[in-house]
Amino acid sequence: MKQISFLLVGGNLKPSSLFGAIEVFEKANQFLKEKGEPAYYDIQLVGEEFGQPMLNSFFSLQSLKHPGEIKKTDCIIIPAFDPEEEAITKYAAALNWVADQHRKGTEVASLCSGAFLLAASGLLDGKPCSTHWRAADLFKKMFPKAQLAMDKIITDHQGVYTSGGTMSAFNLCLYLVEKHLGREAALFCTKLMQLDIERHSQSPFQIFTGLKKHTDDIIRDIQEFIEMNTSEKITVDFLADKCNMDRVNFSRRFKKATKLPPIDYIQQIKIEAAKRALEKGTKNINEIMYSVGYIDAKAFRTIFKKISGLSPTEYKAKFSH
Repeated sequence: MKQISFLLVGGNLKPSSLFGAIEVFEKANQFLKEKGEPAYYDIQLVGEEFGQPMLNSFFSLQSLKHPGEIKKTDCIIIPAFDPEEEAITKYAAALNWVADQHRKGTEVASLCSGAFLLAASGLLDGKPCSTHWRAADLFKKMFPKAQLAMDKIITDHQGVYTSGGTMSAFNLCLYLVEKHLGREAALFCTKLMQLDIERHSQSPFQIFTGLKKHTDDIIRDIQEFIEMNTSEKITVDFLADKCNMDRVNFSRRFKKATKLPPIDYIQQIKIEAAKRALEKGTKNINEIMYSVGYIDAKAFRTIFKKISGLSPTEYKAKFSH
């Protein structure tokens, strides 16, 4: 039997992450039961008693095992919660327990924003990892030693696992079930819970928000110009002239402010506009391609798939109203 310990520390827990993950492992036990075999997963909640408001109600958990009581567990899972910059010091004792357990051979996984706590333990230093795309900037600021891979739904490196957005938590749990019990058990869970086991990237779900948290007003004006003129063919040379700079200095200054080269920023903005148009479903793909300043269908498809992870046709089928 494999013991799964869900570590519950931190404020504002995401219950869907916790209980959805538990259900995956319970369904795996059900798979074995229906085959006349004993349960494989022993699930326990570890941490301190806590509660939090939820809409017009209050959510609380009691009778949790304290980490200090557990000498050895097989797998620790950290559910999603609202990221806290003070996590490193606030939950030091629990995070030291996680790191110590991993040194003893315990698998450790984070679900969605649970990666903040996992990174605070030091176990993501130098390792590829993922978290919710919307928390990426804060994560990079807090944990520069971690190798954030925002296109990944799941990362797996030396017994340390992370997942992307909340629903990606299911994919990570399915991944663990398949690793422990095989493909048949994982597929049983997907069918009962109606999950998509083949999701590999967060890219289709990401919303490009412009990277405007900087103090360079000239570059911010250029960003707004790009956003207001998605139908135009905008070149880097044109933008540099608009700022009375040469191309090299403009590109260096733009990247310093936005973390992206100007050509990549232009592409991101245009593809974001194309995604929104595809979601409305009122225009065909060629019309949308022209509306965001592309005339080469092959180039448009290539860039769209590079950024979104799907072809325009696939994106429209998945997200159009």
